[in-house]
Amino acid sequence: MPTPPYQRRVSRSAVAALGAVGLVALGAAPAAVGDEAPPSLALGDIKPITGVKPGSPVDLPVTVVNNGTTTVEKLWIKYTATRGLAFPEVPSNCQKQYVGAYDEMPERWIAICAFDKAVKPGVAYTPQKPFAVKAEKHAFDDEMWVTVTDYEPSPDENSTPTPGTAPEIELIESPTGGTGSTDRFRVPVTSVNTADYEVTGAALRGKPGDTVTMKVTFTNTGPGWVWSKPGTPWTSVLVTLPAGTSVVKPDFYCKAKGKVYNCGLTTRPQEHLETAAFTFKLKIDKKVAGAKGSVALSNRKLPFDPDKANDTAPITLEVTGGEPGTTGGTVGGSGSTGGSSGGSTGGPSAGGTGTATTAGNLAATGSSSATLPIAGAAAAAVVTGAGTILVVRRRARHDS
Repeated sequence: MPTPPYQRRVSRSAVAALGAVGLVALGAAPAAVGDEAPPSLALGDIKPITGVKPGSPVDLPVTVVNNGTTTVEKLWIKYTATRGLAFPEVPSNCQKQYVGAYDEMPERWIAICAFDKAVKPGVAYTPQKPFAVKAEKHAFDDEMWVTVTDYEPSPDENSTPTPGTAPEIELIESPTGGTGSTDRFRVPVTSVNTADYEVTGAALRGKPGDTVTMKVTFTNTGPGWVWSKPGTPWTSVLVTLPAGTSVVKPDFYCKAKGKVYNCGLTTRPQEHLETAAFTFKLKIDKKVAGAKGSVALSNRKLPFDPDKANDTAPITLEVTGGEPGTTGGTVGGSGSTGGSSGGSTGGPSAGGTGTATTAGNLAATGSSSATLPIAGAAAAAVVTGAGTILVVRRRARHDS
């Protein structure tokens, strides 16, 4: 899928609030407080889908039930899938829409299918052929939302839908019947996949008194994408700087915690082939024998990342001239590659853009427990329908 060139960096608490908005955008809009009885049109139970092999089709059974007392002359079924899933064959009675990532929500596919079928009360119906869903090679921990309505849902305003070209799918009476109590279902789709997080360090060279630039990076080299949501282990980047240096200007999104800088990540760099770069301006104060620093993931207990060898990388410092000083010194940073200050995000070798986020609220515990930016409280607010969500769209600066 294409990746839009927007770059966003927000604090972990901000991402937590936007997590609730993300669920709404995926089709899980909460019922308003005081809503009446369950809708006339409802869906039969759709169980979570596990053990999917990347590249294979996903079986998504859908049953529609009319719980009302009158016939519904026409209905629509809306399918929404996160970026690890795709709609390879869209019927001609459906329209397909790709929506790029925005407001910390992942990119996704949307399909809205219209059925000119009289749906009688107390009768269950099912598409004569399941809607085609495929797990992409980067599929990992995905979700689908299925919604049924007696009105045509509005498309997402951020892109233009296109009509499907595959043969039309009709709605037929279900031979097995069925019951339903909700008009929308969240369906977790878990694929058997891995994601390799890696960091790169830097090599500095200069004489005492020089100011140098250091850039270190974080990349998810895949193949799986990782959507930072409740239940997924979180990590940030820890930068330990060589002795004998001092910080002239740290990356804006890296916050000092003692002698270590904690650099936060948004969802984007953790997806797939996205890189977050953290840039420091450092002064070489004196020559310290054997001085070196490091870059490391704050949480290395990531079950989806089997390769731990690239979870750390060295920062080396070669000081020319000057006499060796005593051990210790002001903790600072070093680097070999340039880049704009303020934590610019660069693309990985395989392409793409990335982001980083304010690290002040991202102190990692080293635990594999769920400490994600999409807070459980925000998600719970969406599920229960409590509260009003205010969406403020940001279009952050795009660093080339």
